[in-house]
Amino acid sequence: MKIVFATGNQNKVKEVQALMPSHITLLSLKDIDCHEDVPETQNTIEGNAIQKAEYIKTQYGYDCFADDTGLEVEALNGAPGVYSARYAGEQKNAEDNMQKLLSELTTTKNRNAQFKTVIALHLNGKLHTFTGICKGEITEKKHGEKGFGYDPIFKPEGHEQTFAEMDLKLKNRIGHRGKAVEQLVKFLNQL
Repeated sequence: MKIVFATGNQNKVKEVQALMPSHITLLSLKDIDCHEDVPETQNTIEGNAIQKAEYIKTQYGYDCFADDTGLEVEALNGAPGVYSARYAGEQKNAEDNMQKLLSELTTTKNRNAQFKTVIALHLNGKLHTFTGICKGEITEKKHGEKGFGYDPIFKPEGHEQTFAEMDLKLKNRIGHRGKAVEQLVKFLNQL
């Protein structure tokens, strides 16, 4: 079975491919010759995932899935949330986003946060969604070189390392995207 993962983020493709069963071949947007920006104009994480999956199905005709992920910080009323990738501006710079977030938390002791991933699957004319959540906290400074996005400042509950200090196998097992992908894989294995 071939299915398109509607993302231009090669880090995400690598993470998700590692979790897919061998009978599923993952195609990227590049593989289907999609080079435009897929719209993400909804005001919820779920809405963006659904919008991206529907866009690829409508424009390219492929069964596909798309994800959207947000970091929700308790002291900031759930921000950056749906705006996580462009929190510090449209340049979508991870370093700028982390610096802005850390500076906004300097006056609070509450550093509770969670990563939330929603996957929208468009398959055989039906839409399905899967949600993964990983609770944790925002560190006071960056730790680690692995991962991407906010990984150097997010420490998952029950662990002493940030996502950026963990190997990919552990991050996939405990992380938000891994949990959502696990539900997706279980669903695909039942077909």
